[in-house]
Parts: sequence; C-alpha cells; structure tokens
Amino acid sequence: MKKFFLFTLAVICLSACKKDDETGTTNTNAKLRITFKFDPAQERLDNLGNPASLPTDHAAQTPNFKNLSVHFVEFVPNQLTTYRGGAEVYQGAEVSASNANPFGFNTAINFDEAKLAADGELFYELPLNQLAPDTYEHLRVSVAYQNYDVQYNLLNVPFLGSSLNETGTIASFLGYNTYISNIQPNALTEEVNAFKLQGFWAFETALSGNLSAYNDVYSGDAPQGATTVVNPFPNSGVPPGTCVVAGSFASPLTITGNETEDVEVTLSFSINNSFEWIDSNSNGSWDIDLDNGGPNGGIEPVVDMGVRGLVGLVE
Repeated sequence: MKKFFLFTLAVICLSACKKDDETGTTNTNAKLRITFKFDPAQERLDNLGNPASLPTDHAAQTPNFKNLSVHFVEFVPNQLTTYRGGAEVYQGAEVSASNANPFGFNTAINFDEAKLAADGELFYELPLNQLAPDTYEHLRVSVAYQNYDVQYNLLNVPFLGSSLNETGTIASFLGYNTYISNIQPNALTEEVNAFKLQGFWAFETALSGNLSAYNDVYSGDAPQGATTVVNPFPNSGVPPGTCVVAGSFASPLTITGNETEDVEVTLSFSINNSFEWIDSNSNGSWDIDLDNGGPNGGIEPVVDMGVRGLVGLVE
C-alpha cells in the first residue's frame, strides 16, 4: 500500500511539472505593465517623423505635464503591418456617437471612463499570455487626452495693468471623437455634455490676488488638421482626424509565450516644445491681451498641442 501511494504521488508530480512546461505563461502571473514617460529632451518630430524646427513667426514651450490618457495601444511587428493589424494591447471605453462629422465616426471615446496616468504611474496591465508570441519592432498609440500647465502673459487687465509669467492649465482632447460630460482642467469645472472631435481644448487660469476675479475656464476648437500626429511609416497610414502616434521600440520586444516574469513597457512621449503658437509680437511668450478683442480674441493663436514623438522602452 505504501509503495502504491508513493507511485501515485510521483505520477501526480510529474504530470503537474509537464503541464507547467507545456503551458508557459498560462500557469504564471506574469504581466505586461504599461507606464508613461513625458520626456522634454526627446527629439521633436513632425507628422512624418522628421526632426522639426519652429517657423520664424512661431514660438513654443515645453509644458509641465500632469497626466495623459490613451484610447488604444497596438504593438506592431513591422512597418508594413496595417493599422489595427498588430496586437491590441489596450482598448478604452466607447459610446455610440450622434454628432455629424467629416470623418464618418459613429462612435466616440467615453471620457467619463477614460484611464489617466501621470509620469511613471502604472496606466494598464494585462496577463502576458494575452499577448501573441512575436517580435514587435514598432507601436501605435491613440493619444486621447492631455493635461498640463503652461506659462503665459496676461496683458492690459482693466484698472490693473499686466501680469507676466502666469500659469494656466490646459485640458486638450486629441482623440478621434470624444463624449465629454464635464471637464476640470485644474480647480474649476466646465459642463460640456457634447461630442467633440479632435482639437477641443479647455484652458483654466490660476490668477491670485486682485486678479483672482478673472479666473475662468475658456474653451475652443483647434482647426482640423492642426495637431501634429507623428507617423514615420508612410506605407501604413492612420485614419484622418485621429491622434494615432506611431513609433518604434528602442529595442525590439520579443514575446515567446514562456515568460515567467513581468515585462515593463514605457511609452515615452516627446513633449519637447509641444505647445506651439503664432508669436505675433515676437517676444517668445504666449500672450493673452484683454485689450485686443476680449479674452478669446486677444489670445495668440495656438497652432499645435500634439506630442512630438513616441518611443517604446522595455525593461
């Protein structure tokens, strides 16, 4: 009886070991973990992935990023992989859209359920066994929302004069189409309750002292096509009106299906001079002149709020 028991126990152990070997990650807790990095020193690129400089009549600044949201993440084996033909790693919540738009979108990002993350904060994780074994050289990320602080000059305030080097917060919606119930760039909330195409923004001032009475949230829409969307792969285009940024892994990511430890992937976004405007008075500062057509009419036109590049970092 004792021998039979030992034999049975050995068979069970061997079977268990064999099952672990055959199934790889299916019997482990290994995860793919995704975080963001907002890099002010990363190369500043144009729509085609080339180094980009500023036009002579423009100025720009590197914002102080607070958080960001993306709508989907796709790992791509090679440059010829078609849009959404790679491995879907993340997909955000959507709702049916009722707004007429020139791009034929019939859904929208549900901002109420969007995931936001700060620099270095975990954005999303999933079991590694849900990622198909392959070697991934590139990636595509749909940037949906940005929140950051910028510096500006407030000029010609009635009875008070001007105030230089003020700080304000911008909430910028870059997704293809977004339903927004309300938005809180910083301390104040603005009701929206509408669908908004790429380029909707809200700007909140943070004035103090005698100027605090002027604090408010101002909003508007950037012109269609004004947002830089970096895609260095001309043979695999992305739909118009979206902010699907394409980039490459610094070193290819190889998934074998037998991983037993977590894989950390950082989506490193270039924020190098990513906030750009027409510098009408050539002073290098973003000016809001209250004596020039009111708070909206006196704002030097913002021409770009998009991130300026994407690199995947693997640990």
